[in-house]
Amino acid sequence: MAYKIPNKPLKEKETFAVDTPKGTFKINDKIMIVCKSERTRNGFRHRATLFIDGQEMEHATIPYLNRTWERYEFKSVMKKLVDKSAYLNPQEKQDTNKWLEGDRTDWSDFKRTQQIASLGDIFGQTQKEKNAWKVRMLKAGLGNKGLDIPEDFDKLSETEKKKRLDKVMNVLKEH
Repeated sequence: MAYKIPNKPLKEKETFAVDTPKGTFKINDKIMIVCKSERTRNGFRHRATLFIDGQEMEHATIPYLNRTWERYEFKSVMKKLVDKSAYLNPQEKQDTNKWLEGDRTDWSDFKRTQQIASLGDIFGQTQKEKNAWKVRMLKAGLGNKGLDIPEDFDKLSETEKKKRLDKVMNVLKEH
């Protein structure tokens, strides 16, 4: 998919290829980093491109054979780009690194899942039905985003299940 990069003087119909829209990180009005993932012969690599005032300035690349843990996708390659940049002054580097260390989590899916799961209190007739609905909706909405329901959860009393599910729902609601 191709996106036009704002403020960059582009030739007619020139575009910059980006794998996903979430690979664009606007740090502030001046600094933007565009990241993409590319396949390689032995694995893949992340590539970050620094834009200052809409002008493409420099790149950084990190190859991977196995995935490393990052708080959010592209964090390592963006940090490498900022740290090596000759185009950012020390204050801009510090501000950008502070931004990179912040929470990049998009909580909208979590909140939506919480809202749908909370309908279990309306649809369910018994506490067991309400709990079952909430568990089903949480698994459907968050199963691939870090939700880990203990194997022995079904063995708990309905009162204990409700207590634990309410805690999860409150965490999701806060964000």
